[in-house]
Amino acid sequence: MEYQALAKDILGHVGGKENIVSLVHCATRLRFKLKDSQRADAEGLKNNPGVIMVVESGGQFQVVIGNHVHDVWQAVCQEAGLADDAGPAAEEKGEKTSLGGHLIDIVSGIFTPFIGVLAASGILKGILALAVVCGWLTTDSGTYKIWFASSDALFFFFPLVLGYTAGKKFGGNPFITMVIGGALVHPTMIQAFEASQQAGAAANAFLSIPVTWFNYSTSVIPIILAAWVSCWLEKQGSKRLPSAMKNFFTPLICLGVTVPLTFLVIGPVATWLSQMLANGYQWIYVLAPWLAGAAMGAVWQVCVIFGLHWGLVPLMINNLAVLGHDSMLPMLLPAVYGQVGAALGVFLRSRDARQKMLAGSSVTAGIFGVTEPAVYGVNLPLRRPFIFGCVAGAVGGAIVGFFDTHVYSFGFGNIFTIAQMIPPGGVDATLWGGIAGMLVALVLSCVLTMMAGMPGRATETAPVAVTLDENTVLSPMRGTVLALDHVPDATFASGLLGQGAAIVPADNKVIAPFAGEVASLFATKHAIGLLSDNGIEVLIHVGIDTVKLDGKPFTAHVKVGDKIQPGDLLLEFDRQAILDAGYDLATPIIISNSDDYRDVATVAATAVQAGAPLLCVSHQ
Repeated sequence: MEYQALAKDILGHVGGKENIVSLVHCATRLRFKLKDSQRADAEGLKNNPGVIMVVESGGQFQVVIGNHVHDVWQAVCQEAGLADDAGPAAEEKGEKTSLGGHLIDIVSGIFTPFIGVLAASGILKGILALAVVCGWLTTDSGTYKIWFASSDALFFFFPLVLGYTAGKKFGGNPFITMVIGGALVHPTMIQAFEASQQAGAAANAFLSIPVTWFNYSTSVIPIILAAWVSCWLEKQGSKRLPSAMKNFFTPLICLGVTVPLTFLVIGPVATWLSQMLANGYQWIYVLAPWLAGAAMGAVWQVCVIFGLHWGLVPLMINNLAVLGHDSMLPMLLPAVYGQVGAALGVFLRSRDARQKMLAGSSVTAGIFGVTEPAVYGVNLPLRRPFIFGCVAGAVGGAIVGFFDTHVYSFGFGNIFTIAQMIPPGGVDATLWGGIAGMLVALVLSCVLTMMAGMPGRATETAPVAVTLDENTVLSPMRGTVLALDHVPDATFASGLLGQGAAIVPADNKVIAPFAGEVASLFATKHAIGLLSDNGIEVLIHVGIDTVKLDGKPFTAHVKVGDKIQPGDLLLEFDRQAILDAGYDLATPIIISNSDDYRDVATVAATAVQAGAPLLCVSHQ
């Protein structure tokens, strides 16, 4: 797939390459840090079919792409001339970010670059645990040892990886901070820690200052704090040292000061903080596990929408590092599968071919933990499926919490999380409780969506009868209402032809929205112009670019000059033929003489019946 056109459009809508401070990506999103967010056009970018959603949160301009986000990121970097190893650009002052937003930005910037391999390592650990439980492998076999090393390397050498990404995020030399991380897990330091645990072990000191040894492998907070200190020292050295000396003296100062300071002060304090966070979370969790599960299952997807979930990722990893297990991740699995089940319900219930295809692909992606297509493309636009997904996630999360389910390696909620929930001692009730919570969320959200999550079907009888006033335009068809700027056609979306709304039709008929006459009828019968008795001019354009169909799927029941009354049949069309030909069914309903009115407002809900109020005009 060619991504250069999409990359150019994204760059144009974020204010150009000169407005970019930094760009990273996670599993589904491009995460921009912009100099001036006011220059970005989020609404315009949403109209691109290659963009699922745009979210502004945590000081970031987030463009939700989907599974091919890495390819799009590469195209954007190439188009903008951004190098992966380039240092961060200088941020412009003026736009202030909240403390919470700043912390989320820091966390996402540090963890995002390697989140894929982090999840993969956790999944591989889970699969190995499953293989041992099932008797496929033994822990002393060469096969197990090699794959275990592959799965555990990232976690054991976590300070090295975090040192590199934290150094880049804090604006320092990432190789200096990576070396600091390497010092924390150096074999000499690991041996010193192991020796200190023996009875009667001699105390060690650095320049006569006693050293308390810790095992920093798999740790998170110590290296992040150490990286910040190192980057601060580096900036001070670069300012004050002569240019001929700073290239090697600055790294010397950073290593010579930060590493001892980490072992003497930063490491012990950070370790204490890590243990306090882990024990504090555990204390809260023990009070009411089922309530914690219900809360996490209900709000997780809401946090994902706004990018706030990054604030919880370090806590999960910290729990694994300190406690050896984590109870938060299993509680998120029902939240994921609640949205998957809702999308499945839409797939089974919908009769719209486009919606059905989108829902089906979203279910497939959601099974593997990527919920953005389901949330943004299916559930949120219909509203009820998203709500049902959150409700089902709460019920499933309560079940997971009740059974005290844990994971023993890091990852994100997906089908492979089941393997990660297998306890070291073998399969027990905690695993079955986790599976039960996931399945309950999936089935419950699917059933609720099928029963009450879709717009109601209209009967084939006469349209809804309403009292029509002179300022109201009735809906000419039954379907789902879209804002005009969401129509995948720049001319309509821009409002150049007038204000109004669009409908994705659920049937094959266009009826008169008021009393008046037929002002125009295209030869291809795909569009019709109407004039009300009160002077409102309306254009109804069935589908996007359907003029290219030469009128084949369309049948006109009126001609120019005919008088019409509300509910009169104007046009019929073959929905499936239009879809099969590859055209979008979104139907703009435009007030052509919008300039004659003070305001044109959409008064219909998300789903509208034919003959129900759609638009209302206000006079000057």
